[in-house]
Amino acid sequence: MTDRRLTPDPTLVTMSKQMQIGSPVTDIRRSPTGPRDRQAIYGEQATVLSEGGGWSYVQMKKDGYCGHIASDTLTDIAEPTHRVSAAATHIYADADLKSPDLISLSFGSLVRVTAQVNRFGETAIGHIPMQHLTPRTDQATDPGDVAMLFLRTPYLWGGNSRWGIDCSGLVQAAYLACGIACPGDSDQQEKTCGNVLPKGSAFERNDLLFWKGHVALVLEPDLMIHANAHNMAVTLEPITAAIKRIAKTDGPVTAHKRLPPSKWS
Repeated sequence: MTDRRLTPDPTLVTMSKQMQIGSPVTDIRRSPTGPRDRQAIYGEQATVLSEGGGWSYVQMKKDGYCGHIASDTLTDIAEPTHRVSAAATHIYADADLKSPDLISLSFGSLVRVTAQVNRFGETAIGHIPMQHLTPRTDQATDPGDVAMLFLRTPYLWGGNSRWGIDCSGLVQAAYLACGIACPGDSDQQEKTCGNVLPKGSAFERNDLLFWKGHVALVLEPDLMIHANAHNMAVTLEPITAAIKRIAKTDGPVTAHKRLPPSKWS
């Protein structure tokens, strides 16, 4: 996806307050009544630049993304100790898998664990199975493995969670989990992620393929994973076939990019 505002609107900047997302997922909108541009998930931090009428204009810490979100989805910062490393997890009322589940959190959500009880992490919003958490400082090592967690997730324009995700949201989730800086939109990813390879170069795992308004992550020499409207889901697709299919609607591949080896050391 493309055409997103990534820098603050100076006409709206009247304050600077640090907050975090306090709901499982919330939309980042172009205007309070406008369309969703992206989403933010639980625990992500944001700088509130202005607020009024139940809306806050924010800049997200993870990638500088700017937009309007509902003010009631923001809360005070509680520095996270862990992140959700499963595709999704339930938050339980007690440290007991038979206790009521309260809410669900997506992969990448950030939480503060204050104690561990019966293999559950105790947080301000309930108890999370420790099997679904990893210390925040630990990083994944393979974007392709992360992307596979989202396989068959429904396609959602501007989505950033297990409940719905788009092509650039999938790539960003995979790269950020590995400690690799990555913006939220495909046009910015094409500009900043990795180095352009010559046409005809062999495809390697974790390469990125770009089309106008679309991006996919390479898993094997002729297999990629991408969130796509064609299937309305995150799917696997042979690269050769995908290039031919997408060319009919969005044109040819615009870039084949690869991260330098230093990113993986």
